[in-house]
Amino acid sequence: MSRIEELIDKLCPDGVEYKELGKIWDRAPKSKLGVNKINTLGNGNIVCFTSGNKSYMVDNYLVDGEYIFVNDGGTADFKYNKGKSCYTDHVFAFTIKTIDIKVKFIYYLLLSKQVFVNELMFQGSGLKNLQKNAFANFSLPIPPIAIQEEIVRILDKFTELEAELEAELEARKKQYEYYRNQLLTPIEINGKWYLNGKEVEWKELGEIAFYPKNRISALLVDEDSYIGVDNLLQDRKGKIISNYVPTKGNLIEYIKNDILIGNIRPYLKKIWISNNVGGTNGDVLVIRIKDDYSKIYSPKFMYFLLASDSFFAYDMQFVKGAKMPRGDKNAILKFKIPVPPLSEQNRIVSILDKFDALANDISIGLPAEINARKKQYEYYREKLLTFKEKVKNN
Repeated sequence: MSRIEELIDKLCPDGVEYKELGKIWDRAPKSKLGVNKINTLGNGNIVCFTSGNKSYMVDNYLVDGEYIFVNDGGTADFKYNKGKSCYTDHVFAFTIKTIDIKVKFIYYLLLSKQVFVNELMFQGSGLKNLQKNAFANFSLPIPPIAIQEEIVRILDKFTELEAELEAELEARKKQYEYYRNQLLTPIEINGKWYLNGKEVEWKELGEIAFYPKNRISALLVDEDSYIGVDNLLQDRKGKIISNYVPTKGNLIEYIKNDILIGNIRPYLKKIWISNNVGGTNGDVLVIRIKDDYSKIYSPKFMYFLLASDSFFAYDMQFVKGAKMPRGDKNAILKFKIPVPPLSEQNRIVSILDKFDALANDISIGLPAEINARKKQYEYYREKLLTFKEKVKNN
């Protein structure tokens, strides 16, 4: 019998009392700080939570202590912080007002119920919002504080280990980015350009590739073969299955080895090289190598060039629009790329594919270990945070 089981058997043999969240929380004041104002706050040492997964370091704070933060709009996304914190509008913040309930225990409980909260407590026809009354009525198990402390200790160990692995993986990704830039950046010697010792010439992207105009019926795509800007992942991480698939009309067709780039907010670096045939919309650019270059230019080599920071920095120079900046299709085709021998292209692709797998493939190396640790953590979190409810006497 584990220590947790011993404590539960000893301290609450008849079950655990459940309490409504709204009866134990202390709500923080609503923030009037807009997301767009964050850029004016400076780069301080106080974490500022925003809706979504991003947070920023600022030089001012709104609360001080242990607090839980949850998106007020979109989907449930819980964060915890101890110390001074800042948060923007669309973030709901609260702490726990009773000393016999640990804030971090409630945080772990909410993490384990995130899917439930997202499905039942976020409502709305457009952007869904947290229904605070329903959230306040959310009933949670509150075991004795000794059990809370032991559970927090165990789950903290899991998260610390995962954080260490994530930090090591991040270091490897930076190493990968360094070598990628080295392999893909030509140098000039005596008026000639060389890439890894091989002479190259420069051409505009539009000389080698184009935007295909073929169309495909919406009836021929599914959640895997339809690509919208929403199911392209940030930071060059490919794509996921789409939650939305159009059911009528024609779409822009893409085929195997086409390069798809999210054209809204290029700084998000959404890019994917296709491995199938499917359809997309006007928010996603489809780039295809011309027939004349199909035997002398590698699609995967072009993908690595267009996935580079230099391409996205170039793309951002020509964006149109403020709130939803969009890349300029004509300017993109003028982006200059090197043309090394095909053998050198293939050699570079082989090296970068191996680096990419070591940094991102969840079936091998550190990504596989992190994935296994996450599953183990989720299993034990669920096991540790499941309690029999104590029957109340009438």
